[in-house]
Amino acid sequence: MLQVQEQISQPDLSSPQFRANPHPFYAQLRAVAPVHRVRLSRRESAWMVTRYNDVQAVLKDQRFAKDRFQAMTPEQQAKMPWIPEMIKPLARNMLDLDEPDHGRLRSLVHQAFTPRLIEQLRERVQSLCDELLDAAQRRGRMDLIHDYALPLPITIITEMLGVPSKDRAKFHRWSSTIVSATSGSEMLRVLPSVWLFMRYVRQFFKQRRAQPGDDLTTALIQAEQAGDRLSEDELLAMVMLLLIAGHETTVNLIASGTLALLQHPEQKQRLHDNPGLIKPAIEELLRYTSPVDCATERFAREDVVFKDVLIARGEQIIAVLGSANRDEEQFANPDTLDLTREPNRHLAFGQGIHYCLGAPLARLEGQIAINTLLRRMPKLCLAVAPEQLRWRRGLIIRGLQKLPVAF
Repeated sequence: MLQVQEQISQPDLSSPQFRANPHPFYAQLRAVAPVHRVRLSRRESAWMVTRYNDVQAVLKDQRFAKDRFQAMTPEQQAKMPWIPEMIKPLARNMLDLDEPDHGRLRSLVHQAFTPRLIEQLRERVQSLCDELLDAAQRRGRMDLIHDYALPLPITIITEMLGVPSKDRAKFHRWSSTIVSATSGSEMLRVLPSVWLFMRYVRQFFKQRRAQPGDDLTTALIQAEQAGDRLSEDELLAMVMLLLIAGHETTVNLIASGTLALLQHPEQKQRLHDNPGLIKPAIEELLRYTSPVDCATERFAREDVVFKDVLIARGEQIIAVLGSANRDEEQFANPDTLDLTREPNRHLAFGQGIHYCLGAPLARLEGQIAINTLLRRMPKLCLAVAPEQLRWRRGLIIRGLQKLPVAF
């Protein structure tokens, strides 16, 4: 196994060039090295897990912690890159915590994301899609991301949280920079954006305490479950997580999903002619494009032999959702886009206790956005050659920088 590992040439996993098409590399790993050590930076490495069943197992295995400090030895912690004191509160977000802390935080926010409550947003999502397309048609041109895929989810999540509309562009700028970091050592590069984001959110909390509103932020400030409130750090981490996760992934579902349809015109026409296919279509676009390409990191709590590979305590594991969703052992013709694929047990939203809280919202937004786009712009096509498209840098999120289209 070690010899095979050494023979595999590793690309720059976070580069835009690799992000454009990571699937050949993932297929190679699934075939010969399904648990493979990769370099994330000069100082950091991780074990990359690529087969469907193995990815599923990692996401559920309690031996793999989300909180690295609960997993690492004191000696390993001492070698960790320096973390500025100001960003330590962000470690209190539910995505990076294990039980019981994860369950406590999730229970305080999950009521806002139930399918029933999300369904009540349908009319607002539809009207917003129509407004955005009205504006694009008046201009006669569109960057699908800047003019449609981005403003839709960022408007919805900021309205849910009560954030003023004038500040939405700032949030996307800050969050895009933050999610582009691929290792702890890259944190210095994104620190200015983190600091600006945190400063803004703290000021926003002061405003909401003085003037409560009918919004999710006010509800979180006032939240009480069995006498347990969110601490200031937990509140900060929660709102920042919701703002980032509440739009970054959906932007990529809508944009990458549309690109996939444009590159498969027979499937695009099929959905245009039968809008009732939209639910299975969105599930297939989630599988095929995997907007979250890699699950956020896990760390071994102890020495673990996983698929004949020894993963030492404290070492990092990356479960590759984008690879699992193209696994030949799980999906027939996995590189084929089939909007009526059945069954389709993709892992685009993860699995286990950290399954995506916003999955019902992402599905609703994706379904309405893509159906509305095809209905109103049936002649939609790429306005540039495919090879001119540029992908965003990063390891976890996979998405385009721009998507110029004509209609």
